Amino acid sequence: MTEMKFFVYGSMSEGLVHFHKIQNLIKESTSAQIMGTAYRLKVGYPVVLNQGNDVVSGQLVELNPSEFLMNLLDQFHGVDHFEPNKSLHFRLEKTVRLEDGNETSAWVYVLNPEKLPPTATKILGGDWKASLQTQPVLTEKLTERQRNYIMRLGSSTGREIVPIDLPLYRELMNLEMIVDKGRRLALSKLGHEVYRYLG
Repeated sequence: MTEMKFFVYGSMSEGLVHFHKIQNLIKESTSAQIMGTAYRLKVGYPVVLNQGNDVVSGQLVELNPSEFLMNLLDQFHGVDHFEPNKSLHFRLEKTVRLEDGNETSAWVYVLNPEKLPPTATKILGGDWKASLQTQPVLTEKLTERQRNYIMRLGSSTGREIVPIDLPLYRELMNLEMIVDKGRRLALSKLGHEVYRYLG
């Protein structure tokens, strides 16, 4: 493995929540675009499907070559090499257009269309950055108390009871972040998604 190029967008982009996962490993970075269809998840961040002809902006990053890093990124994006149909994302090699008009190929994580939630909304024209500016992501709307509780509940073993007061319980139930399982609380599907972007 002599070079490792990725096209990144959304939460993995510079200045956003997951950029720190690759920040110290970047050798080179430049603005770039791919063709596809962008959707906004309920949590607010975008995903891209490998279909359609919208222009999706992002960054082409060249990382220090590492099989270990590739495996970590695959794991983070839910890539299942043994049963690809069960993957959350696919890692594909796609054509990437650079600012100067030149093209190259790079790895891109695109969402498995089977995993597109019914609550996801198409981002017209693929401009996910404009979408984030007009409507902030859900994680930015949470209070510190709400964030802290979601983090505690998300990192618990699932058997332990994480105490909560009634006002916070009502807030998180109204936001559809938690489900009441009788003797204990758990994160809802949306709660798990939020936890993933808070972590």
